[in-house]
Amino acid sequence: MWLALLVLLGGCNLAPQYRRPEAPVPAQWPKGEAYRPSQVAPGAPAVAQLKWQDFFRDQRLQKIITMALENNRDLRLAALNVERARALYGIQRAELFPQVQLGAGAQKQRTAVELTTPGNPRTSEKYNIDLGVVAWEIDFFGRIRSLEEQALQEYLATEQARRSVQIMLVSETARTYLALAADRDNLRLAQETLQSQQYAYDLVKKRFDVGAATELDLFRAETPLQTAKVDIARYQQFAAQSLNALNLLAGASVPRELLPAGLDDLTGPEEVSAGLSSEVLLQRPDIMAAEHRLMGAYALIGAARAAFFPRIVLTGSVGTASNQLSDLFGAGSDTWNFAPRLIMPIFDPRVWAALRVSEADQKIILTQYEKTIQTAFREVADTLAVKGTIGRQLSAQQALVNAEKNSYRLSAQRYVNGIDNYLGVLYSQQSLFTSQKVLVILRLAKLANQVKLYEVLGGGAY
Repeated sequence: MWLALLVLLGGCNLAPQYRRPEAPVPAQWPKGEAYRPSQVAPGAPAVAQLKWQDFFRDQRLQKIITMALENNRDLRLAALNVERARALYGIQRAELFPQVQLGAGAQKQRTAVELTTPGNPRTSEKYNIDLGVVAWEIDFFGRIRSLEEQALQEYLATEQARRSVQIMLVSETARTYLALAADRDNLRLAQETLQSQQYAYDLVKKRFDVGAATELDLFRAETPLQTAKVDIARYQQFAAQSLNALNLLAGASVPRELLPAGLDDLTGPEEVSAGLSSEVLLQRPDIMAAEHRLMGAYALIGAARAAFFPRIVLTGSVGTASNQLSDLFGAGSDTWNFAPRLIMPIFDPRVWAALRVSEADQKIILTQYEKTIQTAFREVADTLAVKGTIGRQLSAQQALVNAEKNSYRLSAQRYVNGIDNYLGVLYSQQSLFTSQKVLVILRLAKLANQVKLYEVLGGGAY
C-alpha cells in the first residue's frame, strides 16, 4: 500500500500542460505582382529534402564549405556549448537518483602483554565497509523532474542553435564566395574600361596635337580615364576583403585553385520551392530552439509550484564490520541508520517570488517565440519578393546594357567623323559602365537570393 502511494505521488507533476501556441503569421505566403512568377517552381524540391551538397552544385564551393564546417571557430563554439548543455542536463538528471557513497577502513591495534589473557593474540585487526545514502530527495511533487525537464529543453535548444549556426555558416560562405566572384567581375570590367578610355584618350590627344580637337575635349577624355583607375583600385580592395572574409569563414586560407574567376565561372545553386504553407517555418532551427526554451519555461513553473509543498529528504547508511577480511561479506556485524527529514516551506517570500519570476519568464519567452516566427515569416516573404522580381530586373538591365553599348559605339563614330563633340562620347561611356556594374550587382543578387531562400527556409539535411 505504501509503495503504491509513493509511486502515485512520485508521478505528480505541477507544471502547466504545454500546447504549441498558434503561429502569429498568415497560413500562406504573400501573393501579388512582386511574387510572380510563383514561388512554387515546377519540379523544384523542398529545402528539407536537399542536403547542402546537392543544393550547392559548384564543386569548388563544396570543398570550401567542407573546410568551414571543419575549421570555423563559431561553429566549434556552438558545438562546445552543446556539450556543456548536455553535461548540465546530466547533472540535473542525476538529482533524481540517490547519491551513494562507499567507504572502507582498516584498524590494527596491539595490546600490552599484561592486559591480555593466555591464548588471545596481542594484535587485533578490524575492517569495515560503509555504504551511505547522502540527502536523497524523494520527488513527490515533481520539483526535481521539472528541473530535469527544463535542463533537457535547454540542451535541445542549444542543439538547435548549433544547427542554426551551421546553416548560417554554410550560407554565408556561399554568399561570400559569390561576392568574391562579383568583385572580380567588376575588377575585370574596370580594367577593360581603362583600356577603352586609354585608347579614347590617345585618340583625342592625337586630334588635339593636330588641332582637330579642343583642350576641353582632352580634359573630358582624361576624366573617365582617371575614374577607371580609381575603380580598379577600389575593386581590388573589395576583392581582397571578400577573400579575407572567405578565409575567416573557412577557418584557413582557401587554396587559389578553389577561387572563382567570376560569376560566369561557377555553377549556380539548385532551384528550391518554398511550398504554399508557412507552416514550414516551424522546422527552422531558430524557431525550434525558441520552442524548446518555451517548453523549459513551462517546466520551471512546475518546479516553482512544487516548492510550495513539503520535501522529504532521506539520509542514511549501512555499515559492515569484521575482524577478518574474509568475513566482511559473510558473518560480519551490520549497522543500519536511515533518517527521513521533512522540509516544510511554512512561509518563505522567496518561494512566491520564484513563482512570479517563472511565470513572467514564461510570458517573455512566449513573446520571443512569437517574434521569432514573425521575423522568419518576413525573411521568407522578402526573399520571395526578390525571387519574383529579380528575373524581370535582369532582363531589363541586360537590354539597357545592350542599348548603352550601341549608344556608345555610335557616339564614338560621330565624334571621329566630326559630327559631335566629345561630351556625347563621355556621357555614353559613363552610362554604359554604370549599367554594366548594375548588371553584375543584379546577377549577384539573383544567386545570393537563391542561397538566402535556402537559409530562411531552415536549410536542408546535414
